[in-house]
Amino acid sequence: MSEETNQNSILLEKTEKEIVNRHRKESRDLIATVTSLKKQATKGEKKKKKQILKDCENLEQELKQKHVQELRTFRQHNNDKTEDHGEKVEDGEKEESDDEFSPEKLLAQLELEAKEATEESTKKTANKANPHQDQPKGPKRNRQKERLAKRALRTEEMIEEAKNEAAAQPDLKKIEAENIQALCQIRKLQQHDIAPDGHCLFASVSDQLNTRHNADINFRDLRKQASDFIRSDPDSFSPFLFDEETLSMKDINVYCDELVNTAIWGGDMEILAFSKLYNCPITVIMSGRSALTINENGSNPELMLAYYKHSYGLGEHYNSLRDL
Repeated sequence: MSEETNQNSILLEKTEKEIVNRHRKESRDLIATVTSLKKQATKGEKKKKKQILKDCENLEQELKQKHVQELRTFRQHNNDKTEDHGEKVEDGEKEESDDEFSPEKLLAQLELEAKEATEESTKKTANKANPHQDQPKGPKRNRQKERLAKRALRTEEMIEEAKNEAAAQPDLKKIEAENIQALCQIRKLQQHDIAPDGHCLFASVSDQLNTRHNADINFRDLRKQASDFIRSDPDSFSPFLFDEETLSMKDINVYCDELVNTAIWGGDMEILAFSKLYNCPITVIMSGRSALTINENGSNPELMLAYYKHSYGLGEHYNSLRDL
């Protein structure tokens, strides 16, 4: 649009107020455009950012100059028109003219609106980066206390879950006790309790030898006898020494030393050793399985033991079984 055409369009507007209103709208449109361009500038390269900021500055300056020039043109035309026709300015019109924007006031208004838009944009960006920045601060959180409280709550929940699971599980201890008692009644036997101290197998065999073979041998001597017998026949007892964790055979001499000097538990290998050593059958009854008899062909009186898996807190256990 040429300068002459632009001036003609200005003269079509009847009052200065119409021009000022249009200027305000153009200023708001420019502010929106500048704000959009500045947002793009934050995402680009440094050189591109500098160019965009310079372009924004030029657009603002051009619009300011355009608005000032349009107001001057309009006022100059109206002044000439008033002189040609001898029109008088009424008091009301004068007061209205005093309320219109001067070029200086318009420039100040444009700068103020641009500043407010920039501040608003900056504030929104800051709020997005830190949404809790403007919120009033409450009491300082004790994070360690919160963690301890959560841990305590979780522990309580786990205990409660364990209780519920235990309540839903069958009482294996009760079932085992009832089954062994029933087997004892069939065989006319009674359980003789042995202390669950790691020596229970040897103490049970000691009680059986005393009861059925009339032999007085304590559990320590029985450990030594079993150790010597196992060491003397490695071919028969080495298969018992396979270690499932390391998938290797344990040294038989090392095991026999532990058997004598520690409270290592006895099991099938020691029962086999005693059945051969005393030439007698040894029968072990247990819950849910058939009775196990070792060395059935032994010629001396049979020894009777009971094996427990669930009835004692330390785990597996042996008791001596005496006749009723």
